[in-house]
Amino acid sequence: MVFFSALIGHNESHRVGRAGWLRAAVLGANDGLVSIASLMVGVATSGASTSVILTAGIAGVAAGAMAMAAGEYVSVSSQTDIEKADRILEAKELAADPAGELEELTAIYESRGLPRLLAEQVATTLHLVDPIEAHLRDELGHSPATRARPLQAAAASAISFTIGGLIPFLGMLMSGETFRVVAIVLVTIAGLALAGLLSARAAGTPAARPMVRVVLGGTAAMLVTALIGSLTKVAGL
Repeated sequence: MVFFSALIGHNESHRVGRAGWLRAAVLGANDGLVSIASLMVGVATSGASTSVILTAGIAGVAAGAMAMAAGEYVSVSSQTDIEKADRILEAKELAADPAGELEELTAIYESRGLPRLLAEQVATTLHLVDPIEAHLRDELGHSPATRARPLQAAAASAISFTIGGLIPFLGMLMSGETFRVVAIVLVTIAGLALAGLLSARAAGTPAARPMVRVVLGGTAAMLVTALIGSLTKVAGL
């Protein structure tokens, strides 16, 4: 397929291979922006000093990045375990009943529109080459492009969380409690919009919906923590 694509000058660039790291990166950036901005807004509206706000933000970035990396690694590793278990199960089924597995693969190709004779030929040929891969791909939907990669997901999540989490610190350049809180909120909203735009571009989808979704969610989170911080200040805690 690669040879014929090169021969006729046809070059397709699909985005399914980006799914794993892109999901982790988008989640990390969004979480970094929202959680750190919300944390800083909540602390700022409580009347805390600049050093306290900065300390809370820095600690939040460090803890959040590590938590995101660990969470992604554990989560994606579970998918890897499932893929390995599927491979072992298919190997056992092929060893126990090769004729039945061949018929199963033939039926799959028939259901996809191939005539019976051609489906048998394709299934037989693939069984001679690599039967386990054929069943994993066509029976279970496994693919190298979507294979779980725990370390890649963990790194993408941690790095994007850190980058996203540093953006709200730009609001600290403003002086005065009110201006500082407003600045944190504004730079965070801008960061969320940019994150939505970049994720949409990477995925090849329209940008409007992802941008609106992340901006509304992040704004709601900051409003909640601002309210909690204000109540804390009023209560004198």
